[in-house]
This record gives sequence, C-alpha cells and structure tokens, in this order.
Amino acid sequence: MCDVVVQVLESAGAPDGPFGLTLPAVVLHGVVRTAANIDASWIGTDVVSLVEQRTGRRPVVVNDADAAGVAEARYGAARDVPGTVLVLTLGTGIGSALLVDGRLVPNTELGHLELDGEPAERRAAGSAREREDLSWADWAARVERYLQHVDRLFWPDLVVLGGGVSKKADTWLPLIDVRPELRPAALLNDAGLVGAALLASGAAAEA
Repeated sequence: MCDVVVQVLESAGAPDGPFGLTLPAVVLHGVVRTAANIDASWIGTDVVSLVEQRTGRRPVVVNDADAAGVAEARYGAARDVPGTVLVLTLGTGIGSALLVDGRLVPNTELGHLELDGEPAERRAAGSAREREDLSWADWAARVERYLQHVDRLFWPDLVVLGGGVSKKADTWLPLIDVRPELRPAALLNDAGLVGAALLASGAAAEA
C-alpha cells in the first residue's frame, strides 16, 4: 500500500506537508482498530508511522466515511446545515459520519448496527442489493428500515446518502419514507477525496 501512496503523491505532484489518507476502519490516533472490510492484519497498525517512514511525509489518517462527511458538510449536501447531520455511504458496507453543527464526531461505524439479526451493512449496503439481486424497491425498503432504526437512536435533522448508489438516487430515494430529511450526496464518490484533503489542509494550518 505504501508503494501505491508514493506513486500517487508523485504522479499528483503533491506539495510537501501533510496529506490525507482514508481507510474503511476505525482509526484512533493514527492506529487502525477494526477491519470489517479490509484484511484483519491491519488491526493494531500505526498507519501514520508506517506511511511516514515510507514517504517522508506525515499523513492525516481518518475513516473514509468520516472524510466524506466532512466534505459534504463543507461543500456538499449538508453545507450550512445546523444541528445533527448523518452522512451514510451505501457501498461495499455502510459507512457513517456524524456531524453536530458541522463538527465531526469520528468513528461512529453505524453500518454495524443490528438489522434482522445481522450487521446492517449485510442487509442494506449497496453490495447487498447486487449480491442478492434485489429490485430497487426491495432494497429501498431495507434502507428505510435501517434509517428508521438510526433515527430512533440519533434523531438527525438531515441524512445525506452517498456511496456508489447515490448516482442513481432518483431511482430509489423517492421510495423511502422516514422522518428526517433525506438528500443524495452532492459530491458522490469524490467526497472522501475532498474530505481527506480538507482534513490534511487543516492539520497543515495548525502545524
């Protein structure tokens, strides 16, 4: 992975200083703590030290959905929205970002809430629709039940739905009826990239 990071930095002509790096995992102080959708060998890895040794530059390492949430709050569907906002990415799993008045509460991992006796992402992620060959209507019904569960726990003012399926939001989003306002992600799959850059630029400003 470090070799790929070096190649990306070189090909992008990235300036010196911190850069953003996202992982589909809980990341505490640069150390990976979970591995639901990546190899278990990542658990316990100090990614900041590992990547800094290889690149000579210090990364800002965050959960990928958290990065997407930061981007949607700054530039996307949740821009200037006060109160509690949830950004959910419906892809291979379900990533989540919780923001309160624009401030991130990291590592919520709401895709692992139980739904029908299984982790919710096994039932309602975009990959579940493809794996089980569900119609958009059948899949949307699962997403609706998941959102109702999340709503009972957090009572968000707004839920932003992203991930690959956000490209076809017109197909399935009107089928969902829940209390909080729903919006498709504005930045689509670029949200994580934008959020990682924002978090890195913030770290550079504080240095």
